[in-house]
Amino acid sequence: MRIRGAWFVAVGLTVAVVTAGLLVMTRAGADADRCTGFRVAARERAELVTGSGDELLVIGDSYSVGLGVRASESWPTRLPGRVVVNGFSGSGFSRDASPCGDVSYGARAARALPEGTSSVAGPVVVEGGLNDVDQPRRAIVDGFQQLMSELAGRPVLVVGPAPAPERAGAVPEVDALLARLALAHGVGYLSMLDADLSYLDDGLHLTPEGHRRFGDLVAPALSTARAPGR
Repeated sequence: MRIRGAWFVAVGLTVAVVTAGLLVMTRAGADADRCTGFRVAARERAELVTGSGDELLVIGDSYSVGLGVRASESWPTRLPGRVVVNGFSGSGFSRDASPCGDVSYGARAARALPEGTSSVAGPVVVEGGLNDVDQPRRAIVDGFQQLMSELAGRPVLVVGPAPAPERAGAVPEVDALLARLALAHGVGYLSMLDADLSYLDDGLHLTPEGHRRFGDLVAPALSTARAPGR
């Protein structure tokens, strides 16, 4: 009986280990598929350049990409100038906000703003924070500092996280931190804490009307954009 019992225990442990392994592989596969989708959406959004005149770069998350709505309905289309979007769903100021590798704003800014090109002269709007709500404070600070280093010399407006119902409880803390960091670095900051926005059924992403309202709040705040350190 002892041998039989031991056999059952061994089999049970084996099944548990195999099941856990399959769950990890399944989750990893799901993350890989999702990241692939995010990368495709990011490329497609980058190809949609709207408006004319002086170039304006937007660096952001799924809000900038327009997840859940048509790209042409996303809030950056409400901004003046020739608007180029470098967005990646699920990303943020901190490196580990996304499971898709280092797609943090600072890392992407380094790639989006190559030295020696005419496309880097205009102002930059950095939108986000919703994906940083569960990240360590230090990670957000480090990511913000890296971003400011990459954007040195360019007017910057940071737009904080919207009070999306799904994450509303954690938004004020991130908003306050980003506001302090923007002040410390001398760049413009627009808080969205009091913004009256409409959301999709997921309680996280904006409806087309929410995007219109978001963009119309950002546009006049562009006058507060300042280069880091000034």
